[in-house]
Amino acid sequence: MGSSRQQQILDIARQAGQVTVDELVQQFGVTPQSIRKDLNALCDDRLLTRTHGGARLASSVENMSYEARRMLASDNKAAIGEAVAGLIPDNASLFVNIGTTTEAVANALIQHRSLMVITNNINVATLLRPCLEIQVIIASGEVRSYDGGIVGEAAVDFINQFKVDFAVIGSSAIDSEGALLDFDYREVKVSQAIISNARHVILAADSTKHDRSAPVRIGHISQINSFVTDRCPKEFKRLLSGFDIHTIETAG
Repeated sequence: MGSSRQQQILDIARQAGQVTVDELVQQFGVTPQSIRKDLNALCDDRLLTRTHGGARLASSVENMSYEARRMLASDNKAAIGEAVAGLIPDNASLFVNIGTTTEAVANALIQHRSLMVITNNINVATLLRPCLEIQVIIASGEVRSYDGGIVGEAAVDFINQFKVDFAVIGSSAIDSEGALLDFDYREVKVSQAIISNARHVILAADSTKHDRSAPVRIGHISQINSFVTDRCPKEFKRLLSGFDIHTIETAG
């Protein structure tokens, strides 16, 4: 997102479900052309979908662009990354899966020593490759052009060869019942294999994931050992209280 006004427009759309050019012109005191430019930018990032006279929240069956996700709540993701890295000791083995938040975790692991990191995320492998104290092992399989994620049956088979100390996973959405959701069933198969082959599973997800929806189920929050987020909604805290999950909120 290219401006604070675009962020405000997105916030309004999240609350109302849709926005109109006329309402936004009145609210922000700018020209219709400026608002249309903002809406076009948000639609290009797949955060909104254009409608006659305005825009609505993007469909839950289509994910937003990787660059847009990287920018969304970037400060919160960096803080989450630092907190997750604090849970992982030196001399550990771990999976790191696809996602902008898990990428922030990888960035926070750079100073760790004697790690083995197995990933299906080319961006994570690129970040950690120069680190002499970190052994990077990358999964085989199909590489998605838009985000560098490695997916498919070959990646699942590769992951199933390992049993590691930790898994760091992300999720595109978390529903009110605790389901962890994503958009690509091929990616979900890899994430499920990662969960099954780790002794301690860490979910790294910022609070915007509670405002989103996605169609494919990864699993349930009860399968997670540690949950690191910037802010956990009260209703979700009540759900978490029924499980033995170590929760860290970086915003407080």
